Amino acid sequence: MAAIPVSTLPYPPVHQDKKFVVLSDWDGTITNYDSNDYMTDNLGYGKDKRRAGNKDILDGRITFRDAFREMLESVVANGHTMDECKEVLKKNIKLDPGFKDFYRWCKANDIPVIIVSSGMEPVIRAVLSNLVGEEDAKEIEIISNDVEIHPDGKWAIKYRHPSSGYGHDKSQAILPYRALSSPPTLFFFGDGVSDMSAARHADVLFVKVKDNGENDLVSYCKQEGIRHILFSDFSKALTVVQSVVEGKKTADEVLTVGQA
Repeated sequence: MAAIPVSTLPYPPVHQDKKFVVLSDWDGTITNYDSNDYMTDNLGYGKDKRRAGNKDILDGRITFRDAFREMLESVVANGHTMDECKEVLKKNIKLDPGFKDFYRWCKANDIPVIIVSSGMEPVIRAVLSNLVGEEDAKEIEIISNDVEIHPDGKWAIKYRHPSSGYGHDKSQAILPYRALSSPPTLFFFGDGVSDMSAARHADVLFVKVKDNGENDLVSYCKQEGIRHILFSDFSKALTVVQSVVEGKKTADEVLTVGQA
């Protein structure tokens, strides 16, 4: 397949000469808890209504875009400013225990790590800098939605793909790499309903399993027959990625095992 000119792609791949690329969801995957869920559960309309909304998404009764907007609107309706939300999240959101070592190994081996999130970049940047430090945070590319701050201090999510039912269609961060004449091996990490659009397009899909039972992406992959690897933290996923990068195993072989 001939390479598609970069100028014709709406979101051209940044890394066009790499053999391997890591793309990862942020909330609940790199972090221990989804920051938007945390805001909704503690500052918005609560966990029960949020979980009901997630089930409606999985069952096709509402789009992720609309359900997610309602979640965040409930936080704003309760009078919480964006600055307040950032501070609450910086105090309560922690990093996956294996992520720092995973990121350092990728960096040492010239493998880009890209955050692909349905969250909002200002929130992600604030929490990321707090967790990994300013220097590493600046080097990590973030593809996400944005925030619109109104004159009265209220705020709203600004979707990257407002016409998409996902709000941010994460597949658009992966598919441009497929258009390259020599596409890299793509690793994607996710955990929830916001990752459904990207799930079937990775060479190796890692799905994070959680003790709290909120394993929506696992349910979706089983429902759709999408092969994936379950992982509990990035230290376990690292050994799998290393085996593929070092040529010890193929993507098909690690997917056949299905557990990190």
